[in-house]
Amino acid sequence: MSDFVISLAPDAAAAMQGWLQSLKSERRMAAKTLEAYARDFGQFAQFMGDHLGGAPGNRELAELTVSDFRAFMARRRNQGVESRTLARQLSSLRSFYRHAEKTGLFRNAALSALRAPKLPHAVPKPLSPEKARQVAKAEALAGDETPRWVLARDQAVLTLLYGCGLRISEALSLTLAQAEQPALTITGKGNKTRLVPLLPVVRQAVALYRDLCPFALKPSEPMFRGQKGGPLNARNIQLLIARLRGALGLPETATPHALRHSFATHLLANGADLRVIQELLGHASLSTTQIYTEVNRAHLLEQYRKAHPRA
Repeated sequence: MSDFVISLAPDAAAAMQGWLQSLKSERRMAAKTLEAYARDFGQFAQFMGDHLGGAPGNRELAELTVSDFRAFMARRRNQGVESRTLARQLSSLRSFYRHAEKTGLFRNAALSALRAPKLPHAVPKPLSPEKARQVAKAEALAGDETPRWVLARDQAVLTLLYGCGLRISEALSLTLAQAEQPALTITGKGNKTRLVPLLPVVRQAVALYRDLCPFALKPSEPMFRGQKGGPLNARNIQLLIARLRGALGLPETATPHALRHSFATHLLANGADLRVIQELLGHASLSTTQIYTEVNRAHLLEQYRKAHPRA
């Protein structure tokens, strides 16, 4: 921390120390967290020392413009820092400036105009094949009070999520006419249409539900129904999986979307081509599929060697 303090004028160094002390005493932050905050602000101070031509004091910190802050973020980005780290550093700076304003040292309105870096879309962790099958069967919640057709319905929906990689909205909008085709024609995000094969286990689950459902199912209407006969709501499936998490001892990351992620991850683990998985998921970009399936470097290198004529 001493190297960072040297990058600041005495009054700014005192402000930094007061800020860190308040984080420790008032917010009771852990030592490692305090160390990260100090490092973030220290890197900022070092940059500003070079940027301004001298160690900044409180007056200089108060007069920094949006361009000054952006220059620091751009330097860090050019050094290969990822968006999550940049977002954390921006959060550290805002915390320091809030403390400076709260204690009456100075204020700077420019920092509030700076947007945080866009973070990559987070994807849920996949379930193991065995756990995914247990969730799809939904047998852990079967009981005398559960109507057979409701259990069959839940199994059909969950089997579609895992067996076909559907989004929950896609599964619940399926019509009887769609389900009776050899393959599902799915219109997903961006009105992108894709064909998804129906595995025998998925077809059997849908057929059982259709046979047991007490309501008249019209070919052109969503076939999954709630207990009063209306279209099944996504919230019902979310609550169902929440109950299965408890029954099966699954983590909080086990969600309806985790079944879609498990579908893609298990295909990849068994040698499926990324382009095939991209088409099955309905992704417009292969890069999205790579993130979604947590592609490892070894697999990418293997695909490269197979595909590149000079590899």
